[in-house]
Amino acid sequence: MALSNSINRSVKEFFLEAGALSRFAGRFLKTGFKPPYEFQEMMRQCYEIGYRSIPLVSFTAFIMGLVITIQSHPALEVFGAESWLPSIVSVSLVREITPVITALICAGKVGSSIGAEIGSMKVTEQIDAMEVSGTNPFKYLVATRVLATTLMLPLLVVFGDGIALYAGYLGVNIRGVTSAHLYWTQVFNKLTFGDVLPSVIKSVFFGFVIGIVGSFKGYTTTSGTEGVGRAANASVVISSFIVFIVDLLAAQISDLMNIL
Repeated sequence: MALSNSINRSVKEFFLEAGALSRFAGRFLKTGFKPPYEFQEMMRQCYEIGYRSIPLVSFTAFIMGLVITIQSHPALEVFGAESWLPSIVSVSLVREITPVITALICAGKVGSSIGAEIGSMKVTEQIDAMEVSGTNPFKYLVATRVLATTLMLPLLVVFGDGIALYAGYLGVNIRGVTSAHLYWTQVFNKLTFGDVLPSVIKSVFFGFVIGIVGSFKGYTTTSGTEGVGRAANASVVISSFIVFIVDLLAAQISDLMNIL
């Protein structure tokens, strides 16, 4: 009986949280694009979220491209298909690996930062002070961060694609010698518009998810400083979970479009 009550309570809390998050996202879609616009704050957030994430994204994309290439080589060598290595690695990186890994990195770095920053402002009553002073805290704190993550994540993914593909070139040359011209020719002969566009589109949704979840958990923080820590942790966990769900849906839609 106790186990059943615990499960029922957990299911109820899950749906209540999902409903509250949906209403929060609906509020952003309803008011986030209406004037007045906090353009200067949004540019600052784009700098903090995009530019300051470049070193971490670059390092991760480089290691990822290098490792995928090195590990794929023995499997292709068994079938005598080493020449296909640049094509296979490029499609894998651009279509799936780089967007998802970059989104997870940003969920950990950016999502937790947004949740902790807004959460600390909530528990110290800075948000209440903004409302009293006539500033709309939702537009200033939430809308700017969600728009910044939505705009910056696709750019980080494209940047990460370039770094990962260059790392793939270095990986191909570890066990052999392949000219840069031949490598990039094989890469771009295999990559199509249908590979790049779905990657960019789902990156937009990844960025939106990271921004809206981090803002929601921070904006609804309770229980003082302890709640700030929980908000930062929940921002990472929930946004990472939803990123995988969005990626699954994107893969199904892309596959359906290819069939049609």
